Amino acid sequence: MQRTARALLPLAFSTALIAPLALAQGASAAPAEQHAAGQQGVRAQSGAEDAAAYSRTTTINRAKKWLTANGGHQVPYSQTKTWGGYRTDCSGYVSMALSLGKPGPNTVGLATSTYTKKIKMASLKKGDLIIDKTGGSTARHVVIFVKWSSSAHKSYKAYEQRGGHGTDYRTLSYGVGSDQYDAYRPKKYG
Repeated sequence: MQRTARALLPLAFSTALIAPLALAQGASAAPAEQHAAGQQGVRAQSGAEDAAAYSRTTTINRAKKWLTANGGHQVPYSQTKTWGGYRTDCSGYVSMALSLGKPGPNTVGLATSTYTKKIKMASLKKGDLIIDKTGGSTARHVVIFVKWSSSAHKSYKAYEQRGGHGTDYRTLSYGVGSDQYDAYRPKKYG
């Protein structure tokens, strides 16, 4: 009986150390769930986050990085160049912010059921997308919604990667009038 207790002591001690760590990561104290939480952490570090683990705040924080990533300046716009493996056009930028596979789908691809679902403009939340998926490659565009500028919902703050400028955070009104922009919710948020 004493040998069994001694053999189990290291197991009990390691479980006592791991359980609080797993709880801090949002997992329960059950060993199977601890293992799953550890595996989820490994996936998150590799850039392949689960929908449940990927937050709207993560998207916004990643979007902010390109404002100063180029030696304190915004990442310049290009449909042919990359930054950190992502295209530096609008859809590459959104793909980076959402941590999608590199170099990222184009604007039309972002508007498909693979990545998003269409929603009403009034339903927009931080991290949702506003997309114009029509026209040629120089006419299509996608921005990341942050918040409404006023209760009238006539304009909003958004992150975007725009031609002639690069990464930007500004007030926009795409989609609030009669244009080709629609609101989309990324599936990464679950």
